Amino acid sequence: ALHQLYYDPNIENKNLAQKWLMQAQVSPQAWHFSWLLLNMDKVPEIQYFGASALHIKISRYWNDIPADQYESLKSQLFTQITRFAGGSKIVLTRLCVALASLALSMMPEAWPCAVADMVRMFQAEDSNVDGRARCLALLELLTVLPEEFQTSRLPQYRKGQVRSVLAQECGSVFPLLEQLLQQQDSPGFIKQKVLKCFSSWVQLEIPLMDCENLIQAAFTSLQDPELFDTAVEAVVNAISQPDAQRYVNTLLKLIPPVLGLQEQLRQAVQSGDMETSHGICRIAVALGENHSRALLDQVEHWQSFLALVNMIMFCTGIPGHYPVNETTSSLTLTFWYTLQDDILSFEPDKQAVYQQVYRPVYFQLVDVLLHKAQFPSDEEYGFWSSDEKEQFRIYRVDISDTLMYVYEMLGAELLSSLYDKLGRLLTNTEQPSTWQHTEALLYGFQSIAETIDVNYSDVVPGLIGLIPRISISNVQLADTVMFTIGALSEWLADHPVMINNVLPLVLQALGNPELSISSVSTLKKICRECKYDLPPYAANIVAVSQEVLMKQIHKTSQCMWLMQALGFLLSALQVEEILKNLHSLITPYIQQLEKLADETPNPSNKLAIIHILGLLSNLFTTLDISHHDDDHESNEVKKLPVQQGPNPVVVVLQQVFQLIQKVLSKWLNDAQVVESVCAIFEKSVKTLLDDFAPMVPQLCEMLGQMYSTIPQASAIDLTRQLVHIFAHEPAHFPPIKALFLLVTSVTLTLFQQGPRDHPDIVDSFMQLLAQALKRKPDLFLCSNLDVKAVFQCGVLSLKFPEAPTVKASCGFFTELLPRCGEIAPVGQVVHENGKVLLQAVLEGVGGQASRSLMDHFAEILFALNKHCFSYLSVWIKEAMQQESFPSARVSPEQKETFSQQILRERVNKRRVKEMVKEFTLLCRGLHGTEYTADY
Repeated sequence: ALHQLYYDPNIENKNLAQKWLMQAQVSPQAWHFSWLLLNMDKVPEIQYFGASALHIKISRYWNDIPADQYESLKSQLFTQITRFAGGSKIVLTRLCVALASLALSMMPEAWPCAVADMVRMFQAEDSNVDGRARCLALLELLTVLPEEFQTSRLPQYRKGQVRSVLAQECGSVFPLLEQLLQQQDSPGFIKQKVLKCFSSWVQLEIPLMDCENLIQAAFTSLQDPELFDTAVEAVVNAISQPDAQRYVNTLLKLIPPVLGLQEQLRQAVQSGDMETSHGICRIAVALGENHSRALLDQVEHWQSFLALVNMIMFCTGIPGHYPVNETTSSLTLTFWYTLQDDILSFEPDKQAVYQQVYRPVYFQLVDVLLHKAQFPSDEEYGFWSSDEKEQFRIYRVDISDTLMYVYEMLGAELLSSLYDKLGRLLTNTEQPSTWQHTEALLYGFQSIAETIDVNYSDVVPGLIGLIPRISISNVQLADTVMFTIGALSEWLADHPVMINNVLPLVLQALGNPELSISSVSTLKKICRECKYDLPPYAANIVAVSQEVLMKQIHKTSQCMWLMQALGFLLSALQVEEILKNLHSLITPYIQQLEKLADETPNPSNKLAIIHILGLLSNLFTTLDISHHDDDHESNEVKKLPVQQGPNPVVVVLQQVFQLIQKVLSKWLNDAQVVESVCAIFEKSVKTLLDDFAPMVPQLCEMLGQMYSTIPQASAIDLTRQLVHIFAHEPAHFPPIKALFLLVTSVTLTLFQQGPRDHPDIVDSFMQLLAQALKRKPDLFLCSNLDVKAVFQCGVLSLKFPEAPTVKASCGFFTELLPRCGEIAPVGQVVHENGKVLLQAVLEGVGGQASRSLMDHFAEILFALNKHCFSYLSVWIKEAMQQESFPSARVSPEQKETFSQQILRERVNKRRVKEMVKEFTLLCRGLHGTEYTADY
């Protein structure tokens, strides 16, 4: 089988062999054949399989090994490791991992001094194997031991026990490692292995003071290019362990050797050696970022910590463009967050002292970051790959986040300094600046203005005045100008006289496909924030937008944003103005749609139809003359007189209703077109709320026809929306009721034919039923609603494999059960069929359903107990008496305990959720295993 796996060219034979071998590995015979496969006359691949099989048996089937065989297993493994010490490296490693796994299972009772024994065994003279090979084998064993511990399947209580035993055993390991590192004649590959071994051990939370000598030795190894990478890993791992901050004296001792690396760092930067500068930076950042609080606390050592901060600043400002000529600066950004948080968390007196020291540092940081954020020359940028450009974009976003954060420390002074620099740049006629410089300063400004309220800043008027002076010669600069204007849109709403300074720039940019995202999103922000000040400009904005939409300059998603922008803009106009603009805006699309509706359906006209329907629904999403969105604003003053007559959106919808029906009739089979039609009405209903009322009867009728012809989830979702908003109004109840009953009966028929292929319809249907119970429970009193059939569908849905569908059905039952008392038909169905529901819930808890759904099942149990207690106590007893139900893994006693716990808890829903989680783990055989750790 192994020959077939490794050497047979036929892939099917390989797969067969692999399947068979995986079964062989876990079979009882593996104990026997593994040793035979390790014979010296076999090839390494076969020996490797033997060693792997041993490891699997020891790590996963430990309980199968009788205790009286531990010792012989241990000595056999030692023998094999010694034999392979000079042999194949991959086999040796596997054998070491097997012995490590054995040691972890035997510690501390059955093998108290495991590590010390290992060291002793390999140091004993063995004439057959030379000392170096023995030394390497021992180092390999000591390296894999902590690694095997990290990935082992030990139960939680054993993990803690074994970790503390291992941490004590480092006393047998570290002296040996120190000796090997300090010996003059230790060859490089041994030192390499020693550093790796140390790296592996420090992750066991060993006190930092016990690692002091080895960390110092690792610092010395940084001078050796061959050991550099491994030494960096070792130092970083040692410094970064969470426990290290308790050892402040040791941390203070580490600052001088880190600062001592500055010369090596400078030389690396000069000679363009990115690996070395990266490694040294990692060490400096590890010390600064993990321990800034502890080190700041040592006020008398403030100067040495400041020196470390300055070293990190050097790394932030390392010359070159990220990610092409340097990759180091990005490592430092989180350090600056951490340092600032720590400074701002001190009590006022101490904070004042540190503010004085570090404010200048943070001003310097802003300069450094804006320098790093600059684009390279156009020529150089042209040579960058798309991947490098994308990495640079993400890097700039990180810089932007950092600047926004630094604003907390530096406040308004930061904006003033940016504004002064920008002003000097733009007004200096002597030395014309590069666009990159201007762009970076604006980018800094925008980073802050985007998330921080700059409405009170005295520099914004000046900035808005400067923007038109920027000569825009390039896409990146133009983008940043757009985003900056967008970030200031709230400020513009408070200072409407300034709108005219920047609006022309935005409208001009709309015509440039390269500025698509920035110009459209900025226009949308301005239309949203400043809509009451835009009427004078409305005609112009609509005309420019129409032109770019007709020329198809923008991609689909930007066209949709543009329509949303126009929706905001029109909301603030008088009704006749809105209608006039809507007419000019929509007519071309309606004409196109009429043409498309006459054509035979094909893929390209389908896309065109979906595009036009999308434009309409995005326009109606934001076109809201009732000012629902302003209630929380102080815009009350600006509110226009309440409009008389029908809502403009309703007028337009009524005009195009016939046309939409015509489109639908041809495309009823196409879920995407149906979805796009539903979206128009759904968005309009959500925005218009009661104003939508005149459309309710026609829409209900159309939805009914659609759904009866071809049921689709989007039609149910729209029905749910209508139930939510209109069902409790007597005037609209008849059409809504008729639609609800129609959708229900069509869906029930679908259930009889087999609903498995339509989890989305079932999901939406369950949500509709829950919404009906919430808003208008009377719907369940209708004589022609088959409540029993609906109930049975719900039970069926609980068994679907799709989690969202199960969640929706749980939601339905959680709404239904509390209505047992007030709605007779519901009460009757629950009393007659509740046991079937309980059975389904317990099956899910017993392991049929995903563990992520347990809270939802618990809600049903809680509702059953609260609203049908006398029935539940009988049902649960009967259900639990079934043999191996809900799982063969739970005993009758465990089932009894669970039933009693559930019946007792009628007030605290959280407790019921905990009981269900606990019980489901027992049913799945996961209780007390590592799989429960995320619970």
